[in-house]
Amino acid sequence: NAEYMGIQGESCLLRVYTMSGIAVGLNKGFILTKREKRVKPSHNKGRLGPRVKLVREVAREVGGFAPYERRVMELIKTGSGQSLKKALKLSKRKLGTHRRALKKREDLTNVIAAMRKK
Repeated sequence: NAEYMGIQGESCLLRVYTMSGIAVGLNKGFILTKREKRVKPSHNKGRLGPRVKLVREVAREVGGFAPYERRVMELIKTGSGQSLKKALKLSKRKLGTHRRALKKREDLTNVIAAMRKK
């Protein structure tokens, strides 16, 4: 009665038992129909909405790039491995954490790629 469901991206298996109606055993319990859980608004927390996306685009268009961002973009444009590391170190010093610096470098790399496409 046990069904195996593989979780995507993980090697472990989740074991789901169907109830048998018997009071003892692995799959003991009253037989019932599973209800679908409703989607809560809290599940959308952290997701980028269309309004915020538009506001950020307009702010970037009007304000432009910060001086340190322009320096990082110049370092990325040179393209060598050493300059990419310098770009990361500069953005880390300005933003405070390694993860934020990695994200900023990736964003600025995407901006440069978009400029080249135009």
